[in-house]
Amino acid sequence: MKNIVKKMMLDRGVKIKDIANLVFFLQSKYCKLDIEECIDCVDKVLEKREVQHAILTGIALDILAEQDKLEEPLLSILKRDESLYGIDEILALSITNIYGSIGLTNFGYLDKEKIGILKDLNVKNGNVHTFLDDLVAGIAAAASAKIAHSKANQ
Repeated sequence: MKNIVKKMMLDRGVKIKDIANLVFFLQSKYCKLDIEECIDCVDKVLEKREVQHAILTGIALDILAEQDKLEEPLLSILKRDESLYGIDEILALSITNIYGSIGLTNFGYLDKEKIGILKDLNVKNGNVHTFLDDLVAGIAAAASAKIAHSKANQ
C-alpha cells in the first residue's frame, strides 16, 4: 500500500524529496543532517498503516471535490479550503503524533508558514488540495519528530 500512496501523491505533484526538503528545513538547524536521511525518515513514516489510510482518505476527498462529486455545502467548503473547516488538519494530526508531541508543533509551523511544496499546493489552479497540503505537512512533521528523537542523545 505504501507504493500506492506514494504514486497517488506523485500524481498530485508531491515527490518524496519535496517532503524531505521540509524535514531538512525543520531539523537541519538542530542537528547534523543530510537530505538522504530525511528521505529515509519520510519513507519510514509512509510505512505506517494509519498514515497510508489518512493519505488515501484525504486524496480521495480532494479528487471527489475536483470532480464535483460531493454534496453541498461540503463541496464548496473543500473547493475554497475554508479556514474554519478544520477536518483536513484533524486528519493530518493523526499523522503528526506518531513520533511524539514535537510533531504537533512542527505541523503548526508548517501549516502556518506554507513553505516549499506546501506553498505550491495552496495555489488554486483548478486542483483541490484541501487535504493533501495538510497531509504533506503532517508527514514532514512526523519525520522531523522521528529525527529529533533519534538524535536527542547525540
